[in-house]
Amino acid sequence: MPAEIGPSSDTTLPGDQEPYEAEVSNAAPKPPPPTRRSSLTFHHLNTLAVAVVLTVSGLVSVQDFAFVIFSIIYMYFISKVAFPPTSPHSEPPVFGENNRILGFYVLVAAVIGLFLPIAYIIEGVFEGDKEGIYAAAPHLFLLCSQVLMEGISFLGNFSLPIRVFVPVFYNSKRIFTIVEWLRSEMSRGAVYGGSAGRLYTGRALAVANMGLWCFNLFGFLLPVFLPKAFRIYYSKTKIKD
Repeated sequence: MPAEIGPSSDTTLPGDQEPYEAEVSNAAPKPPPPTRRSSLTFHHLNTLAVAVVLTVSGLVSVQDFAFVIFSIIYMYFISKVAFPPTSPHSEPPVFGENNRILGFYVLVAAVIGLFLPIAYIIEGVFEGDKEGIYAAAPHLFLLCSQVLMEGISFLGNFSLPIRVFVPVFYNSKRIFTIVEWLRSEMSRGAVYGGSAGRLYTGRALAVANMGLWCFNLFGFLLPVFLPKAFRIYYSKTKIKD
């Protein structure tokens, strides 16, 4: 779920312009560069709060916490040695800013991957379902960390490949945590002492997240988002050279 996704209905890429069109556009007055964010947005701070609560509650493993720390270090490393920014100004999102279809997709992903797991964990606290809480928490923590890191990638004026790296890196990791969540939900069965409704809800939520994030990685990020971002980045690099 890239935060990059503030896509627009105009999906024309800089590399898609014909040479003549590019010359004409260069001759025309250029619009002011996109403004750079000065702070994290409200939803970034909310996800940070959720991640902190999960960590303080002891629901986050050392491995998952170390993964987040490593992602921060590695993001800055490859930004310096492999994919430096091509401009001092923040680059616009790969798909623009007003794509309604992609915006709706992100909303659905947020509901299934973020809001419903939060509600599931809160409800589990009241029911005393520790097993269900511990199974769902790793995915939720990593998704909250991903949203926060996507915000940082915009705030820090990182290049497009770095902004692609964040959702791909985290989505790949979260699939493994969702597999464990799904295995835990499916194995509880008769030994579960809570309500049957919560049992089936947990299973349905784990299955829905597995389907959503597998599609997000293999159907969107890798075949669509990644190539477009690299195409834009390297086209700008060639022009600069």
